[in-house]
Parts: sequence; structure tokens; C-alpha cells
Amino acid sequence: MNRIAIVAALAAAVSASSVHADANLSKLRETVQQHVGQKGRVTSVAATPYAGIYEVVINNSQIGYTDARGQVFIAGNMFDFKTSTNLSERRLEELRKVDFSKLPLDKAIVKVKGTGARKIAVFSDPDCPFCKRLEPELDKLENVTIYTFLFPLTGLHPDAMRKATMVWCSPDRVQAWDDLMLRGKLPEGASLSCPTPILEIIDLAKTLGINGTPGIVFADGHMVPGMIPLEQIESRLGRAVSAKPAS
Repeated sequence: MNRIAIVAALAAAVSASSVHADANLSKLRETVQQHVGQKGRVTSVAATPYAGIYEVVINNSQIGYTDARGQVFIAGNMFDFKTSTNLSERRLEELRKVDFSKLPLDKAIVKVKGTGARKIAVFSDPDCPFCKRLEPELDKLENVTIYTFLFPLTGLHPDAMRKATMVWCSPDRVQAWDDLMLRGKLPEGASLSCPTPILEIIDLAKTLGINGTPGIVFADGHMVPGMIPLEQIESRLGRAVSAKPAS
């Protein structure tokens, strides 16, 4: 067999092996999806560097692990003993990455403080207690532009949609939001019939894997679920400024 034939045979073997591996992963994904049922959508199944362990991503926001036949499911974090790295958390950070430049910033409440040079986006519910704890921390930031996306979780907070609509329909949205979240004061004389982007934002949040509030997105694309204190916000804003924006 000449050299060209050998190379062609090797390429064919590699291609066949790849097709076989893809078919196995597809079958494994179907098996896991059957077990998960209506509880979630299996976004992906992939082999890990560890023999016989496969990563399962559900709803693009949760990670678990299974065996090659999909007989067991392991929920929880995977750690690398050698480096003491939380591999699951690192992978979740990758999954949560958001392209900040593609956020519909025109559909947000925009608050500019100082130079406004630093950027942060927050998906927030007017009745969310953790959002109310976050707002005083955001209020302490300097030289920042805060984009607030109204994301009422109506299943948890039945009145949140009404309040979000009142804020959006107010003549001064920034003032209305600050009054509501910092001072517990509802907007006065606000319309409940003006066009709002709230339903679009709810759909966007689901697409981005933001299932709760607050959901904080930094300019480098990192998304943090839940309330974090000022020190962590400042630290991440600093990293976002020095890092190349997500693309």
C-alpha cells in the first residue's frame, strides 16, 4: 500500500470513529432525556477527560454526570484533586457567558453614574427581596452605567408585572426604579397601558439561562446568579474592564 493510500485509510478510520462516537453520544443524550422527562431539556452530553464519566447539561444552566449507558445520574460538583479546581463551577461559568454587546440595551433602564465607563447589566424583579438587597450596593458604585432589565417572576410575585409596568411607563424610569427599590415608593400617576419590552426581556432571560433574580451580567460576559456584595461587584467590574469583551 502506497503512502497516499495509507493516509487515506487512516483518515477514513478516524472519520468512522468520530461518526461512531457522535452516534453514541446522541443515543446517550436520548437516554438521559427519557429519564429527565418533562423536568428539563438535555442541552448536551459530552465525554469528560475521566474514563466512563459523561457531562450532562440541562437547560443550558445545570450540570450533572452520567455513565456511558445513562444508567445513573450524579448531581453535584466535580473537583480535580490535583489542582483543587471545581470543574463543575468552571464549566458553569463558561455556560453562563453572555455576549454583552448583543444585549438589547435600548430595552433597559439606563442609569449613568460619573463617567459611566464601567458597564453592568442586571435582570431584576421589583418584588424580589434579593434584588432589593442588591440595589443599595449598586447605588454605591461610581463611574458606572447600570442597565436594568425588568424581569418580573410572576409565578413567585404576582404583583411584580404591574410594578414593573408602572416603572417602565413612568416619565423618569431611573427615578421611579430608585424610589421603588431603595425607598419602597411606588411610581405616582404611571400608566399601565404604555408599550413595554418586559415580555421580550422574560424570553431573553430564558434564552440566556437566567432563571432567577437578580441575574448580573458584567461587560466581559460573565453572569452571576443571585445577589453579591459591593466588594465582589467591584472586583468583577475591575476584571471586566481589563479583560477582552465576550464575542
